[in-house]
Amino acid sequence: MVEAFPIWVIISDYLLGVVMWTLIGRFAMGIFLPEDSTFFFMKFFVRSTNPIIRVFKPVTPSFLIQPMVPLYVAWFFFMVRFYLMPWLLGYSVMGMLSFPLESEFARGAANLVGFFAN
Repeated sequence: MVEAFPIWVIISDYLLGVVMWTLIGRFAMGIFLPEDSTFFFMKFFVRSTNPIIRVFKPVTPSFLIQPMVPLYVAWFFFMVRFYLMPWLLGYSVMGMLSFPLESEFARGAANLVGFFAN
């Protein structure tokens, strides 16, 4: 299914997906660790997502608690990937292009599970 789309669409979706999942990862790590933690993964999530969070600061509600901000910003990337990209590409059914990145991961996981099941 992924092969049917132009390469620039796949690359765009992969980039948007990586940003979205990195923001979700920061939110998830933030449940257990403070933002200024010295843990390598938390430092990576904070450093890599701070510029994105700054860009979205003007549209982030002030009443939102700080640990929820990465999840709120990830929602924008989800909306672009699920609704805007298919609409811009002319698909009449929302979700037609939705999540090639996750489809590849799911296919790989299914192959891996099938490999171990045999």
